[in-house]
Amino acid sequence: MSDDFAAPSASNASASPLAGPLTGLRALVTGGGAGIGQAIAATLRRDGATVLVTDVDASTAADVVADVSRTADVDRLFVAVRDQMGGLDLLVNNVGIAGPTAVVQDMDPDEFDHCVQVILGSTFRCTRAAVELLRERPGSIVNISSTAGIFGYALRSPYVAAKWGVIGLTKTWAMELGEAGIRVNAICPGSVGGPRMDGVIEREAATRGIDEAYVRRAYHEQVSMRSFIDASDIGEMVAFLASPAARFISGQVISVDGHTETLSTR
Repeated sequence: MSDDFAAPSASNASASPLAGPLTGLRALVTGGGAGIGQAIAATLRRDGATVLVTDVDASTAADVVADVSRTADVDRLFVAVRDQMGGLDLLVNNVGIAGPTAVVQDMDPDEFDHCVQVILGSTFRCTRAAVELLRERPGSIVNISSTAGIFGYALRSPYVAAKWGVIGLTKTWAMELGEAGIRVNAICPGSVGGPRMDGVIEREAATRGIDEAYVRRAYHEQVSMRSFIDASDIGEMVAFLASPAARFISGQVISVDGHTETLSTR
């Protein structure tokens, strides 16, 4: 990332009115209508970036409603990126779904494929579309993986497959794009407190036929710091990786998780 970011578009009301460390940076956050993506967008804006948010949920405050696992939607999204921001300095591939919870022999193949398509397919499609724009300054990419991308995770086969895949793509694209000055990194969040994690715990407890309180306690005990993280913690790491302070950090997989020891809840 260049030390000198171009001035943000005067018409973009998402930029912070005060100069910050990311002033002039133009960012696209996928899945930014809620949860981790929303926190990432808020942190980038706080630090002065101009941010375009896309989400498949039309009820969110997304700037562009799109299903980025579909090529036609991604093409339409990047027309908006060019028109509204004039370029791109940071792509945050955040889109993800929890996917089904089941042992492998009970896993529905269509649900497996859908989970992988949403997580891995969107990461590929958005990156493919972004590279031309990112070469101009050059810019950087942050892929949101998971601690499930570096551990086994019982009952969550498609989610694990996709998140491990995100790390493989991160390493590969850092190699492919490094000569152009484009940095590519992955963040692995741990368990993020909130409605999505509540749903994960509820479904796991139901699948295993045990009490939700037991599963919740087990998730806390997986982590050395014995706590869920907050979505804002991921936003802070994205902001750092997007900044000139991280100009030689690329191809890295960075966990923000309080130190996960295991993903087993048994």
